[in-house]
Amino acid sequence: MSSTTVSASSGFRLPRWAIPAGATIGFVAAYVIFRGTATLPHDDEAPQFLAVTDLREWIDDHRNDNPFFLYFLNYIRLGVGALYTLFQTVLYALGWPGITGVMGALAWLAGGWRTGLLALAGVSAFGVLGLWQSSVDTLALVGVAVLLSLVIGIPVGVWAGLSARVRRTVTPVLDVMQIMPTFAYLAPLALFFHIGAPAGAIATMIYAIPPAIRITALAVAQVSPTAVEASTSLGATRWQTLFKVHLPLARSTMALAVNQTIMMALSMVVIANLISAPGLGGDIIRGLSRAQVGIMLPAGVAIVVMAVVLDRMTLATARKDPRARTRRTDLAVAGALAAAGLALIPVLPAVWPENVTIDVVAPVNDAVRWAEENWYAVTTGIKDATTYALLNPLESLLTSAPWWLVALAALILAWRVSGVRAALTALACLLAIALLGVWEHTMQTLTTVTVAVLVTLVIGLLLGVAAARAPRFSAIQRPLLDAAQTMPAFVYLLPALALFGTTRFTAIFASVIYAVPPVVRLVEDGIKGVPPTVVEAAVAAGSTPGQLLWKVQLPMARRAILLAANQGIVMTLAMVVIGGLVGAGALGYDVVSGFSQRTDFGMGFVAGVATVLLGVMLDRITQGADRRTSPRKRKMS
Repeated sequence: MSSTTVSASSGFRLPRWAIPAGATIGFVAAYVIFRGTATLPHDDEAPQFLAVTDLREWIDDHRNDNPFFLYFLNYIRLGVGALYTLFQTVLYALGWPGITGVMGALAWLAGGWRTGLLALAGVSAFGVLGLWQSSVDTLALVGVAVLLSLVIGIPVGVWAGLSARVRRTVTPVLDVMQIMPTFAYLAPLALFFHIGAPAGAIATMIYAIPPAIRITALAVAQVSPTAVEASTSLGATRWQTLFKVHLPLARSTMALAVNQTIMMALSMVVIANLISAPGLGGDIIRGLSRAQVGIMLPAGVAIVVMAVVLDRMTLATARKDPRARTRRTDLAVAGALAAAGLALIPVLPAVWPENVTIDVVAPVNDAVRWAEENWYAVTTGIKDATTYALLNPLESLLTSAPWWLVALAALILAWRVSGVRAALTALACLLAIALLGVWEHTMQTLTTVTVAVLVTLVIGLLLGVAAARAPRFSAIQRPLLDAAQTMPAFVYLLPALALFGTTRFTAIFASVIYAVPPVVRLVEDGIKGVPPTVVEAAVAAGSTPGQLLWKVQLPMARRAILLAANQGIVMTLAMVVIGGLVGAGALGYDVVSGFSQRTDFGMGFVAGVATVLLGVMLDRITQGADRRTSPRKRKMS
């Protein structure tokens, strides 16, 4: 009788798709009934915008008489400004001969003759492109930001590596800092530190400091406990153990922290030009504002060259064996390069001669016009198909639905995918966005991010799977991914602007090519991480290549794929906001408008906060999905 009861009850169990299907039908019915109500339209004159603008006016009026500014923030600004002036003065005093010789010498010592020649060619390229002074200003700004990041980040990272409690405290802060799009840093810093090189250096430092802390903490935490115990048993103090054991053993990984800090700083210095930071960012912003790729391209190339040179130098340093001695030949060549550069300072002009430069503005603009005329049908077809098939319908859905219905949908989706905590976080973020008065523009930004993420994941999955299953394809693709991940975010706007002009699709295209490389890497590593024994067992059981992929490799690489989705969302959101400079509109445009027009500062500031809230919501949902067990495992348990 009991067996009959069990079988009867199991026969009435709902299929797995019934509840999601019922919820979808319910939401569709609610949307049809309440469409166009409680939509929270955007208002440029919202009271909260005006209140923030008034706050800025008050701060500007009392910057030199309020004690908090007079005795604290102003001194920080003056100190950072003095440090930047020092770096700039030294670099200008060296001139192009001194900088070329010293950089070549340092690169030769770091990585040998290949890295040395790369540095010599890279530094010379700044002059050949006609951007010597802007490049020196950018080097000075990066130097100040990286120095401050390391001075603060390495001690905090060491502390976090030695203390689990500190690590648990610091990690959520670093998570939020890395989720925040680059634009979000600028508004509060302009509010408290005004504009100029000091504010740009501080913004760059804040953006670049998370990897310095994270990687240093990881390096210290991974030091062998046996070595630490041996040091303690021999009577070493905590400080002796730190300086004699922890730091020497963590040296190579900490050098990687320096590398990543420099790369992050280079990504930020361009954007920092929006708050009047000097350097190559000015040329890129000017080219964007005029929609002239010819003005942007040389500055973009200079940024990429600078990133590649510094990346190769720091990576070579990180890979060197700390116990290996530098060869006398390398020391002699490096000394000769440095001596030659310094000796030529009084002989040659400090600024790169103008007659040894290449003007590419006109040819590049002509090439862009040719591409626009000849590829118009293709680029317009792609842009219009994406806009009318995906962007417009999704934007219409999100902006015409009641705000409470969207919030409820996000709550249920987050609950289903990532659990209660992520659901409450998503709901809190959306409620805050509604209160800030930027709901409509947030939904427009969410539309662009959603479409860009879908395209990114499709391309990333295809390329990642292909690379995991074809070693030759992976070997060809990996150097391209390395180069793509070295480039600062702004560089990706160049091809997008050249092909598609200033439209929403331009931001989507740029964000896709910016976010695809890490997605491809994570998918490839996840599939390659499937145990070979499992693959062999599936093949022995008669699985076809397609069955092996869909039934074994993709399910077992689920965590890596979810992490790829998380990284794709974070990077896409950052790039879509930057796309406000090339016609993306929504929150990105609000932020840019807030910097360019003083009366819109409040709207830009609030839009930056809303962008952070949107990023936190999307990040928490996907991170939670990564930590939850798969539906198959939940069913089996």
